[in-house]
Amino acid sequence: MSIVEKEISFSITNTYSTLFTLTKNTKNVWIVCHGLGYLSRYFIKHFNFLNPEENYVIAPQAHSKYYQSTNFKHVGASWLTKENTETEIENVLKNLDAIFKTENIPDDKNLIILGFSQGVSISTRWVIRRKIKCIKLIIFSGGLPNEFVKSDVDFLLKNKTEVYFLYGNNDEYITPKREKEELNKLNKLFGNYVTIRCFNGKHELRTDILEDIK
Repeated sequence: MSIVEKEISFSITNTYSTLFTLTKNTKNVWIVCHGLGYLSRYFIKHFNFLNPEENYVIAPQAHSKYYQSTNFKHVGASWLTKENTETEIENVLKNLDAIFKTENIPDDKNLIILGFSQGVSISTRWVIRRKIKCIKLIIFSGGLPNEFVKSDVDFLLKNKTEVYFLYGNNDEYITPKREKEELNKLNKLFGNYVTIRCFNGKHELRTDILEDIK
């Protein structure tokens, strides 16, 4: 028996969610990437704390859906797995490219990119690979991809992008070993340029922490 794995390309349709309205009075546009198991329409509710007159929020949706338990009631989504990862990364980045093009964000708005948990691997790859100009890059309770070197992020420093790494001291997914690894990666890429804040909490998106830096 001879098994051959082949590859095809085709177009898909996916959703994404927005919060508030983009107007001439909008100051900040947020693009926020959810973590494993979220749907964008639920994840985006975390950002209700923002001033609706000054902020517009876009939450891309991971296209890989699955049932989260054997009762087949709650649906979650995943951005990537270890299977065929590079191809999947490019598929996801094309998804974000399409959203960015469709939303047609005016140049006078402050662009803020946030990734939470698994969404960090997507948001940072999109910003770095596509050289997206943003005023803030927020890495929240997630790990930076291993493939980047300092020269990849030099444009962020040149553009004076504010980089934040936020995580809880009781995060069940960040062991002491992984904490050390992530801090080392941040130091190699950004040096003293990154703001690191370890808060008292678990693996959760804390709006009070975002309030301090918005």
